[in-house]
Amino acid sequence: MEKECRERLDDIASKFKTCRKAISAIGDETRQLILLALLESDFNGIRVGELTEKTHLSRPAVSHHLKILKEAEIVNVRREGTKNFYYLDSKKSQWENLTELMNLIFEGIQHINEDDIRKEE
Repeated sequence: MEKECRERLDDIASKFKTCRKAISAIGDETRQLILLALLESDFNGIRVGELTEKTHLSRPAVSHHLKILKEAEIVNVRREGTKNFYYLDSKKSQWENLTELMNLIFEGIQHINEDDIRKEE
């Protein structure tokens, strides 16, 4: 049983390391506003100007936060001529990594709860 717990914790630690940039990026309230605005868009992308209107942030602030989200592989950009359209890309592996991390943590919590119930019996 101890070996199984250690392996689970190692998996969680490894996945935390993989997700560190993404967790940091989505943990910021301003970037959460941007993510919500992107979720409201039609997934064809939204321009920085539109994001500034929706979030009431300055253009430089939006650009700065988009850069962080893009580097964390949370947001992608599509270029059309001189225009950039930002969108949430479901094909980005970080969304899968974050989901796997949450599932690993949840499974670990369930396992701990099961152990506690067995001890009480």
